[in-house]
Amino acid sequence: MEDYILSMKNITKDFSGVKVLHDVTFNVKRGEIHCLCGENGAGKSTLMKILSGVYPDGEFSGNIIVEGEAQKFSAVKDSEKAGIVIIYQELGLVGTMTICENIFLGNEINERGKISWDNQNKKAFELLRRLNLSELPSTVVERLGTGKQQLVEIAKALSKDVKILILDEPTSSLTEADSENLLNILRQLREQGTTCIYISHKLNEVLEIADTITVIRDGRTIVTKPIKEFDDQTLITHMVGRSMDGYYPEHARKPGEVMIEIEGWTVPNKKTPGKYILDHVSMKARKGEIVGIAGLMGAGRTELAMSIFGALKGERISAGKLTISGKAQKQFKEPIEAIRSGLMYLSEDRKRLGLLANSDLVTNISISSLDKISERGVINKNLELEKAKKGIKDLNVKTSSILQLAKRLSGGNQQKVLIIKALLTEPKVLILDEPTRGIDVGSKYEIYQLMNTLSDNGMSIIMISSELPEVIHMSDRIYVMCEGRISKELDAKKDEITQEKILHYAAGGE
Repeated sequence: MEDYILSMKNITKDFSGVKVLHDVTFNVKRGEIHCLCGENGAGKSTLMKILSGVYPDGEFSGNIIVEGEAQKFSAVKDSEKAGIVIIYQELGLVGTMTICENIFLGNEINERGKISWDNQNKKAFELLRRLNLSELPSTVVERLGTGKQQLVEIAKALSKDVKILILDEPTSSLTEADSENLLNILRQLREQGTTCIYISHKLNEVLEIADTITVIRDGRTIVTKPIKEFDDQTLITHMVGRSMDGYYPEHARKPGEVMIEIEGWTVPNKKTPGKYILDHVSMKARKGEIVGIAGLMGAGRTELAMSIFGALKGERISAGKLTISGKAQKQFKEPIEAIRSGLMYLSEDRKRLGLLANSDLVTNISISSLDKISERGVINKNLELEKAKKGIKDLNVKTSSILQLAKRLSGGNQQKVLIIKALLTEPKVLILDEPTRGIDVGSKYEIYQLMNTLSDNGMSIIMISSELPEVIHMSDRIYVMCEGRISKELDAKKDEITQEKILHYAAGGE
């Protein structure tokens, strides 16, 4: 008989009468890494929020059994007492506090009503060494890189005597090196007896680390099998319900005249005199062309896009020329100036810089193009609704209503809403910054197809991506950045583009 540390049976959940989980069954063996897979909106996060007490008992039907005992969680604290801890994609650390303070925040070690700092620091030190972190417990968290902050979150979980550790898209913002380090840490935790539930859209990670995989599709359990019974195509077929021949749609493009060009684009670093955020960058993109920008984290890719778009606050360009559709442009002081000139940018941080989370989809879609749906300063509400409905239908956004709040959508559907918003501005040049981060393989494929269609219609697309296979397969040319400079331009037609070459130039190689 299998030793299940967790059994979730017949879990059913709805929001406003719309079912998102239908009699889901989910069993996890003790001491395994169990990957939970599915498209955005499949119900993975909802299921984990039920398990972690975010959705309390009474808001769903079904049973949760942990170590043979039925559980009824009224709050997150109840699930933590049962040894279940979840780490979300957006880290929940307080940047201005120390590692030690973050680890024990809300779970302090008390002696006679006072915090025992000696005991907390001692235990924090032990946890950090267990995770191969050399930092002291007194280190302020905001001084750490994202990869190390992720490990501090795990240390925080371990401090609560975690039995089941849930990680939701833990590597979406990490470098390849940090991602590999995290996977190694999880392997160590497995050897030490910790059970892990791992959610990721990066199928290579899933196939590398999983002992068992459960696939959820449209709120239903599709399959649970050991890793040996999966390969990438089998997993994709279970997730999307159809076969997908390769991750990237084959496409031939015929670039035309230059649509955007920058020359000698320079942004000094105010904090470090003599250093540059962007150092004499020159690049161009043609009509109907997809140009990729690759580089390691901190290379200046996002800063380049935001400076062109007029969104790099507090930093001024000291030199450089910008041309759009053959017309010289002054540095844009605000994004609205860029939009009016035919340039649109989609941020990598859709939740902080892209979406109005507490507003409905119509508002989110129309907010950047009000001038196109207004007459004499008055918004044409019928036209606004018409544009929103068409965009939602064309991009197959899964939503119960166009008046649904943006925060209620899955990550992939949120990304589609942002793309609709961008296209409504009718851009000639579209900059996509990490357009598929944190979304499922099916939604990725739809976005790739859309990019091809837009380029066919004459749009110039600049794509920033940390996923090398993505930037290689989708780009006609790639600019590799290193320390604020363009270190190399690679051309797909000349068979110049390989992962090895990109990494070589991204690291500063000659």
